[in-house]
Amino acid sequence: MNKGVTLLLVTGAFIGSMLTEGCTQMPTEKQSVSDMRPQISFKADGNRAQSSRVIVDGLDMGVVSDFIDGKSAVRVLPGTHIVSVISDTGVLLTEKVYLGDGVSRSFIVK
Repeated sequence: MNKGVTLLLVTGAFIGSMLTEGCTQMPTEKQSVSDMRPQISFKADGNRAQSSRVIVDGLDMGVVSDFIDGKSAVRVLPGTHIVSVISDTGVLLTEKVYLGDGVSRSFIVK
């Protein structure tokens, strides 16, 4: 009789644990945050333009070839910025531009 009660208790505990596990579910909702910062990219012709330096608000961001339109972009905070492209021979582009949230702006460098 003692074995029967023990078997019944073990079986009941097993069934109870199976039922409670079936009632719990991990959250299935996935949330992602979009990066709405403005983007600056460039369309460049020739090696001189692609090897030129990108300066945004006085900070050297890298070479133009790192930020080709459709591949990569410089992300900045919303607001007014001074964008310059400088090569070994001189300034190829200087422009003061306002960029708002979600704006993508492409500059042509020749």
